[in-house]
Amino acid sequence: MSDTPSLVQGTDELLVSLCNSVTRVLNVATTCHIQYSGMVQRIKKTYLKPDIGCFVLFDGGFSGLVIINFSAAAAMELYRSYLLNMGMSESDLASSHTSDEVSNVMGELMNQVVGDFTGKVRRELQTHITQNQPKMLVLNKQVQLSVDANLDNPEARRVTFYTASNNIFYLELAVDSTEFIKLHDFDAAEVVDPDAIIAQAAQPSRTASSAPADTADVETEALLKSLGM
Repeated sequence: MSDTPSLVQGTDELLVSLCNSVTRVLNVATTCHIQYSGMVQRIKKTYLKPDIGCFVLFDGGFSGLVIINFSAAAAMELYRSYLLNMGMSESDLASSHTSDEVSNVMGELMNQVVGDFTGKVRRELQTHITQNQPKMLVLNKQVQLSVDANLDNPEARRVTFYTASNNIFYLELAVDSTEFIKLHDFDAAEVVDPDAIIAQAAQPSRTASSAPADTADVETEALLKSLGM
């Protein structure tokens, strides 16, 4: 997408945009440095794998499936960093990746990742996709689950991600084989920053509230001078 400007956008451009959504959201949410490999794997099928597998289906302008398979160490690092960054104390954190709280947090992070990605699809490809609620499964080393996304002509990719502590997790993307061809030039819509909007909206009220106080001070000073004080 915007990461590799081109008149034609295909599966690999979608993948780059999705990978950048993963790093952007996780870097901000956890304050950990997340990076992904410069190499991508072409794969035949997508799987949920140990220790925590998470998947999201999306549909609309095109259909697809996103899977992230976390190792226990990667999941715990992101979970702990996220909650500590939110202000929670160390004693309140779960100690095992099998805890429901860990699954809930990882599901929320994935929801933010895919939400960021679908927003870029609307702005930059000028089409619309919707997502379902992320599903999380804690898996043991003997379980391997294949997820059928009901795609007509699927293309699948796998990318390796690394956390700040060099823990590994994998992203898998399966989408219908498709291309977006640019017909004419257009400006992608700007990303809306809710915090900036709130700050901007509050600015006039602060200015207006300070004006009466300044006027009152001037009038008071003039009155005191007229009284010789």
